[in-house]
Amino acid sequence: MSSPASPANKPDISHAEAHSAVAGAPARIAAISLVVTCALLVLKLTLGLISGSIAVLGDAVDSGTDLVGGAAALISVYISRAPADDAHPYGHGKVEGISASVAATIIALGGSLVAAQAIIRLIDGSPGIDVGVGLIAMVIAAAANTIMAMFMRREARIARSMALQAEATHLQTNIVQAGAIICGLLLVEVTGKTFFDPLTALGLAAYMAWIAQGLVRTAVDEVMDAALPASDLDQIMAVIDAHKHDIRGFHRLRTRRAGSSRHIDMHIMFDASSTVHEAHLVADAISEDIHQRLPGSVVVVHVEPDEPHVLTEAE
Repeated sequence: MSSPASPANKPDISHAEAHSAVAGAPARIAAISLVVTCALLVLKLTLGLISGSIAVLGDAVDSGTDLVGGAAALISVYISRAPADDAHPYGHGKVEGISASVAATIIALGGSLVAAQAIIRLIDGSPGIDVGVGLIAMVIAAAANTIMAMFMRREARIARSMALQAEATHLQTNIVQAGAIICGLLLVEVTGKTFFDPLTALGLAAYMAWIAQGLVRTAVDEVMDAALPASDLDQIMAVIDAHKHDIRGFHRLRTRRAGSSRHIDMHIMFDASSTVHEAHLVADAISEDIHQRLPGSVVVVHVEPDEPHVLTEAE
């Protein structure tokens, strides 16, 4: 038996209205991030060329990868919020996992390019660097990315969006990158040793690689239908425990995430003498309680009579 995630007496909302309401804010913040990233790319590329800093130019390359990753996040936000259809009966949420994979790939490629250029500078020697110009670019970039990361992480938490979460994480790496580059430029200024600039770029590349592998793990978990985190499972168990006097037990509890949606299904056992109507009312109540604790959940409850033998949750 399938139990709806919301009471039948709630007013109906069209697919278009629901899609617009849910996708609007995340899409706006992703679009704003894209514009900011484009502006920072122009700034860092221009001042990086003027300053001669490979670290600043490397950060400009990273901004270029951000543009592609940000565009992928923006597109995936729209697609993932589209309602289920005949071709995609479970919705479109997993496109966010694809977006996270794209972001990871772009970060890794950008890091490889920065590392290669830094190694060339270390071998051949670095030219003179205008530290002041480089610092202007990185201070502005750090401030802009801090503001954008704060707003995007908040929006990702509200919308439960993997794509926005991936982009927020990427913006966070940009802040760390800017801080590291600023430190490297200051070391060049204080010591007069230009090799600190490519060394900083190498550190930046290593950090980008570490972030990329983290995003890959997150994307793989979603594509492989990993179970919901323990905190979500605790909420589900609390609902089941609250209805323990209405049911005989449960088994085959399965959970997964697809974008911002949580999918939960289970088998609930009832006294064999219960009517279908009585069992349905309890199943609806359990489904609604889970939805209240975990908004955005799609809950399916299968009703079955209690069997003579004892069933475990794993059966």
